[in-house]
Amino acid sequence: MSVSHINDDEFEQNVINADGPVLVDFWAEWCGPCKQIAPALEELSAEYDGKLSIIKINIDENPESPTTYGVRSIPTMMIFQDGQAAATKVGAAPKSDIKSWIDESL
Repeated sequence: MSVSHINDDEFEQNVINADGPVLVDFWAEWCGPCKQIAPALEELSAEYDGKLSIIKINIDENPESPTTYGVRSIPTMMIFQDGQAAATKVGAAPKSDIKSWIDESL
């Protein structure tokens, strides 16, 4: 499964009401570190297929969701479980660190 891109209108359906855990990557086109972690998130999406959905939301085009969840810098990744933000990681990190954070959070 590949990383999905959503907008503010789809956030509740795809994240809050999701059947399983969801990692949300709050990002923007101009953000170098956001682009740096994108390939790792694509790979992790395949590795966690069926266990975790990975979704990206562009904060410039969708200001409502990042404001609601207090995103102050990007990239910010949040894992949502049962409609609640359960874990947050701010800043770029190597794939191995992101994977460890996911494993600790699930």
